[in-house]
Amino acid sequence: MAKSKKRYICQACGSVSPRWQGQCPDCAEWNTLVEDAPATVFSQKHDLSSGGRAIAFEPLDAPGEALTRRTTGLAEFDRALGGGLVPGSAILMGGDPGIGKSTLLLQAAAKIAKAGNETVYVSGEEAAGQVRLRASRLGLADAPIRLAAATSVRDILTTLNTMPPPALLVIDSIQTMHSDTIEGAPGTVSQVRGCAFELIRYAKENSVALVLVGHVTKDGTIAGPRVLEHMVDVVMSFEGERSHQYRILRSLKNRFGPVDEIGVFAMAGQGLDEVANPSMLFLSGRDEPMAGSAVFPALEGTRPVLIEVQALIVRLQSGATPRRAVVGWDNGRLAMLLAVLEARCGLNFSSAEVYLNVAGGYRLTDPAADLAVGAALVSALTDRPLPPKSVWFGEVSLAGEVRPVAHSALRLRESAKLGFGCGFGPAEDKAGPASPSEFRYRGIRQLANLVDQVMATT
Repeated sequence: MAKSKKRYICQACGSVSPRWQGQCPDCAEWNTLVEDAPATVFSQKHDLSSGGRAIAFEPLDAPGEALTRRTTGLAEFDRALGGGLVPGSAILMGGDPGIGKSTLLLQAAAKIAKAGNETVYVSGEEAAGQVRLRASRLGLADAPIRLAAATSVRDILTTLNTMPPPALLVIDSIQTMHSDTIEGAPGTVSQVRGCAFELIRYAKENSVALVLVGHVTKDGTIAGPRVLEHMVDVVMSFEGERSHQYRILRSLKNRFGPVDEIGVFAMAGQGLDEVANPSMLFLSGRDEPMAGSAVFPALEGTRPVLIEVQALIVRLQSGATPRRAVVGWDNGRLAMLLAVLEARCGLNFSSAEVYLNVAGGYRLTDPAADLAVGAALVSALTDRPLPPKSVWFGEVSLAGEVRPVAHSALRLRESAKLGFGCGFGPAEDKAGPASPSEFRYRGIRQLANLVDQVMATT
């Protein structure tokens, strides 16, 4: 006889517990454990090694139908996807509330529909009239999109099976979907997992490109079970600060293309505009060289993006507790870099407040930003501007060494293309000979050499 066994799943991290607890033992969140559908435990007499149907194996070089990517009409969206939508692929897109996920997908769906492809947009959060109102504001009211407001997966799949498979199916959002075969309210772990499984199976069987919009938790991760990210082919994050107009579409997982590719958009009155040259966008407003400002050639996937790092040092009266404020970079990384500057270079930051900002609302995760941050800090501390038209990159170790980083030549080529004439980076790096002929590259072995370089600047 099969017996049922209760289990509770955390809505924040997806961990499983055999009993209910007020606090999740893994992520320490309160009141996030929700009872899942009963799991059936079979005895050892139930053997699954027989009674099924035989499956057919195929060689890797077996002839088959070639999958042709379908462009979305938005070049930045296609770049983040790795070249466009793959038929039969499942895409999960997450992002903060109000960041523009629905706007971006509505614009992409409209372009695909206008190109003569069947497109279905199912909204579980808004009424059909509300979606039409947004489409009218974006100038997309004439797009031949099949629009519906529904939350029942059974109703959605029943309707889709009565029509030819669409080229694109958008579900906004998966947390609002509900299956009558699973116990629990919409948004619970069992409902999200079960609804996503049924929708993905339909997409795979009918070669439909499926896009699932996902909610995020307060720490930025996609809500629901972690298995949801394993079920889909592509996981994308739509990032940005509401106070800034810039939005970044980042690929976190991609079975059909490179990971960490980004697409850059700017929020405008008529929706999201593509930004073909994000370096010029993040460097806009730079006039004369100022103390505490350094330019870093970041690398996002295969795209180099030039970012401005700004630092401000404020001396305090004795006895006051200094502050450390960081926007767009890791706070722990800043503390480590300040410790290295004090221990290896003899600089004093203990009696000063340190403020660090990455311009444009961009968030840096590249470890090669260490040297650029260090240059901005030393420049702000000494009140000396860095050499004009210069870029800085390199990873700093606890011993004060500047270590090589990946794709240095690509970073320098992008810098030279945008008018920069000098680059500072690791001395052991082979980027010097590979850099453009009109571009001067200067290697830095120790962080102390950075201080000497800034002090020598007039």
